[in-house]
Amino acid sequence: MTVTINGVTLAYSDQGQGKPIVFLHAFPVNRTMWEPQMNALSHTYRTISIDLRGHGESDAPLWRSTMKQFADDVIGVLDHLSITQATFVGLSMGGYVLFALYRNYPERVAGLVLADTRAQADTEDTKAGRMAMAQVAYHQGAEAIAELMLPKLFSPATLATKADLIQTVRCLITSTKVSGMVSDLMAMADRPDATDMLATITCPTLIIVGQDDVATSPSESQFMADRIPHAHVEMIPDAGHLSNMEQPEAFTDIVKSFLKKL
Repeated sequence: MTVTINGVTLAYSDQGQGKPIVFLHAFPVNRTMWEPQMNALSHTYRTISIDLRGHGESDAPLWRSTMKQFADDVIGVLDHLSITQATFVGLSMGGYVLFALYRNYPERVAGLVLADTRAQADTEDTKAGRMAMAQVAYHQGAEAIAELMLPKLFSPATLATKADLIQTVRCLITSTKVSGMVSDLMAMADRPDATDMLATITCPTLIIVGQDDVATSPSESQFMADRIPHAHVEMIPDAGHLSNMEQPEAFTDIVKSFLKKL
């Protein structure tokens, strides 16, 4: 399904009935990364996943984006669906979008699941790395980005034993338009630090991280949990940055337990 929000056509999936759960994907993939969770939870909940602008079946305008703009798009989709409040699950860049969403629309958030993400802004070195990656995307295309990123996205166990999953993620990356990748990288580099906001988060919050995540480490997850009131961390063994895809049953069970407590 698609809807035009803020001048951009956005694609989304909407399954099941019950309390709404909204899933926001990582860079540089799309909403299909959430299929294991959507399929498992839609028997009990209304599950919505959204292709952020620049990804999947959504438009990919060649323009500078911001995390607030992504958040505004998400709220626009929920307004279209007449959803006034939801629990949100965001992984990596999806978590960055959730910080912008909570900062600007806290009344819309019934609960937060922050997976394999961080609150701190980019360091100067990280910003330079994103700029370099944007240049690679522009000059060499999405296949070059896949080659750069795949070794960093998975645990050693996944890299050694799950060739099919690695190929699936490769296809997700290579299907992403270069304009979307470049916009994302600029938006992530420019995003504000969310550390000071953590203490103001009053909704129930769960933090999930792959034990072998080298992109957003378990220590960064603990950093958030120490500052968000009543938040706690669930660590998933044999999982790296894409923990929901590497260990889908474990990830889903953790989310399901959290949802039952809301």
